[in-house]
Amino acid sequence: MNAILSQKGRVVIPPMLRKKYGLKPGARMQFVDYGGVLALVPARNNPIEDTAGMLRGGDSLTEALLVEHRREIENER
Repeated sequence: MNAILSQKGRVVIPPMLRKKYGLKPGARMQFVDYGGVLALVPARNNPIEDTAGMLRGGDSLTEALLVEHRREIENER
């Protein structure tokens, strides 16, 4: 799907894609440069709040590091 960049730097997102991704007027968008590939992605309202807790549920990495550190100390003695 092609689009044309206007003299003011504007690009129109085709209606089919706006509908598919639920993009409404005023939606915040973010440009991401993937080393030669430019991607346009919907911006999150609050990225910290949106991702809070997504890694919850597994073993504590802090506790695992402390246990490993204690073992290293014991092995050095």
